[in-house]
Amino acid sequence: MTGRLAARRRQRQQDLMDEVRRQLARIGNYAEDARKRLAGFAYRLHDRLLELFRNVLTSAPDARPGEAARPAARPVPPSRVPDGERVYAFGDIHGRADLLERLFARVEADIAANAGGDRVTLVFLGDYVDRGFQSKEVIDFLLGERVTRHGCVYLKGNHEEAFLKFLQDPGFGPRWAGYGGAETLTSYGVRPPRTRTQAAEWGAACEALRAALPVEHRSFLNRLDISVTIGDYLFVHAGLRPGRAIPDQTEQDALWIREEFLNDTSSFGPIVVHGHTPISAPHRDHRRIGIDTGAYLTGRLTAACFVRDEVHFLTT
Repeated sequence: MTGRLAARRRQRQQDLMDEVRRQLARIGNYAEDARKRLAGFAYRLHDRLLELFRNVLTSAPDARPGEAARPAARPVPPSRVPDGERVYAFGDIHGRADLLERLFARVEADIAANAGGDRVTLVFLGDYVDRGFQSKEVIDFLLGERVTRHGCVYLKGNHEEAFLKFLQDPGFGPRWAGYGGAETLTSYGVRPPRTRTQAAEWGAACEALRAALPVEHRSFLNRLDISVTIGDYLFVHAGLRPGRAIPDQTEQDALWIREEFLNDTSSFGPIVVHGHTPISAPHRDHRRIGIDTGAYLTGRLTAACFVRDEVHFLTT
């Protein structure tokens, strides 16, 4: 009798365990179905946002949502780069090595056809990384012989600042992911954390990125300049703070400023050449030239060529 009772007890325990497994499997199926549904919604939302952003870029070349119409532009004052020098400034690349190579081929053709004996200087306005999936390839290209055979100035963008901050502080990872940092991790062969809340996963991703980051890339990121003045032009990533003398400008403004700079009408002296704020076509007026044409979304990467008192644009 005791043996039969024990056998029945074991059978009931086994049946209970089987039922628990079935329920866990059912819960797993529900969770997987919910994950797929959520992923599908996220992708549809992402595509819709991209469509809306493209519409903004193509319908309002120099305006942003909610911005009042700008007054008529003043005549562009005569500005020039030094005689015998040819300067090419490149807008925000954002992990699009494919577009960078295409645009650079156009720049090389322009140099071959027109430079003659002019000295060539290339100014890159920052935001080489994030959003696109080829950040590593972009930096590889910028450090390659095709580029470095010319004089080069590499400026710092707010996305390089974010990249460096993550290398120092893994806790910054979730914010960096919001800027497009997950795509940069992927380009270096590092798997991004599955969520933005797992501190341990972000710590592991930071360690993996430190190990994967070539020494040359770390050196490149650490030596980026904030601005450079060539002739009557000042090159900077985002812009300058109105009402503040150029020597008193801050790195924070140089990398991040937007509306205060864009909406002001006063001149800084030199014409400011900048990126940071995407527009559908290059903007030029009496105080600034903007050449961020939203490459990672639009497929249009832009460079401005300065020679003597002339300016022309090259775009993919």
